Amino acid sequence: MTFAAVTFDFWNTLVVDDVAQVRDQRLTGWMGVLEGAGYAVQRAALDAAHDSAWQAYQRAWKANEQFTAARTAEHCLEHLGMTVPDDLREQLVLELVRSAGGVHLRLTEGVAEALRAVKAAGLRLGIVCDVGLTPSEALRQHLDRFGVLELFDGWSFSDDVGHYKPAPEIFAHAAASLGHPDPARTAHVGDLRRTDVAGARAAGWTSIRYAGAFDDQTDHAEADHVITSHGDLLPVLGLA
Repeated sequence: MTFAAVTFDFWNTLVVDDVAQVRDQRLTGWMGVLEGAGYAVQRAALDAAHDSAWQAYQRAWKANEQFTAARTAEHCLEHLGMTVPDDLREQLVLELVRSAGGVHLRLTEGVAEALRAVKAAGLRLGIVCDVGLTPSEALRQHLDRFGVLELFDGWSFSDDVGHYKPAPEIFAHAAASLGHPDPARTAHVGDLRRTDVAGARAAGWTSIRYAGAFDDQTDHAEADHVITSHGDLLPVLGLA
């Protein structure tokens, strides 16, 4: 088979992060914003609010209900029992973007080389990403900082599209952004069986599970191909 397009998941496929470090940076930033505006908050209370927001996101994600950065801020403030002006609420949302940067994120090993090789072979590249507490604006900034954003011909982030994987709408949006390639000549690379594998297979695409950063051992259906190194992607695509 000659492939025409391949899409990639973001987290644990293109990029990995130090979850604890990002969380600490986010909460430290929030404390600074709130205290700077004259609102006293205990770190333990903010920790609990963040944990509650993450759990709410997980429930919404599985139910295909969008949980945006703005909703994250609202949830945390409600958990804290705080009412703040709209401009301060917006500062807290912006802090979610700012605090998700820095040295705590990095490209997965070998992915930049694989992307360039696939691009050089003439395939179109896309992203299909379920956005968590960090909005897609920040995720694209990271890819640009890593020097790979320009390689992509299109992308579908859930906070833009309004659907999480495995919903058909987000894969259809990705296909449209890539010029509607033949599904039989399209592949998707991701780490999760429930979202990446199921969504790709339902779209009629070839599913490739990347287990190099996180090896999903859930009982959902397995991918057509499983790779542990991005260097193994090229043979799967018939490029090596």
